[in-house]
Amino acid sequence: MRKIVHRHLGKVVAGAAIAVAGTAVMVGITLPGTAGADESGGAKAGAQAAQQAGQGQDGAVKPGVVEQAPAEGDKGKGNDPLTDDETKRAEQIAANRQLLNSAENVDGKRGPQRLTVDLADPENDETDDPNAPRRADVTFYDYKNDTLVTKTVNLDTGKVEETGTQHGVQPPMSRAENAEAASLLIADPLGAGLKADYKDATGKELTSPDQLLLNGAVYRATPGAQPAVLDKCGEHRCVRLFPKVVNGPWIDARYLVIDLSARKVAELHRG
Repeated sequence: MRKIVHRHLGKVVAGAAIAVAGTAVMVGITLPGTAGADESGGAKAGAQAAQQAGQGQDGAVKPGVVEQAPAEGDKGKGNDPLTDDETKRAEQIAANRQLLNSAENVDGKRGPQRLTVDLADPENDETDDPNAPRRADVTFYDYKNDTLVTKTVNLDTGKVEETGTQHGVQPPMSRAENAEAASLLIADPLGAGLKADYKDATGKELTSPDQLLLNGAVYRATPGAQPAVLDKCGEHRCVRLFPKVVNGPWIDARYLVIDLSARKVAELHRG
């Protein structure tokens, strides 16, 4: 397997679409009296203003003040992001007894797989209404029948106003789904290369997804580009993992696809 999977330890995997970019922003600040040397006070006054800005009358440097973040309320206002309480409440309302009993999560257990909870857009006639009800869109994935379920919850009334189901729609993977995909890969014979690379990098055995930092991308089947076992990817929920050793290098696993719906691992054809 280690000959099959190309290893690029210490490098960002090419084609992984994972990049970290840093941008330094230079901010110009004009202090009083520094706009021009001909102005009253000139550069000397500007320098004194800069020096005294952080000092008291006795010349001592004033201690920095860290302001406390405002306390988060139980309920937000207007277009404020959902509070933790609102998020929890929306999920509880959306995951009714019927859904909990009929759906299946990524682990194969009862109940749907939670994906996201987001503030819903206001209705057209509520756009300028400051007292418009706040709503949340809660999305789940039901692995029992590969269905994306979206429920719109009115947080004022505590009722589900709308329910939508879609097939073949694959939103980004959740953290729990990436972790389950890594568990399946570690337990599969095709994960031998991943485990060998991890041991090369750390000197330790890879036994748990918790030992990795995981990013994952949804994989959709392309005619002729994958083995037949992956032909349903897109209808099934499939992922390509881009694992990284904690405090260490990336490991190249881009040629492996985990079908979470079928709970199978396969290697992509390489030309």
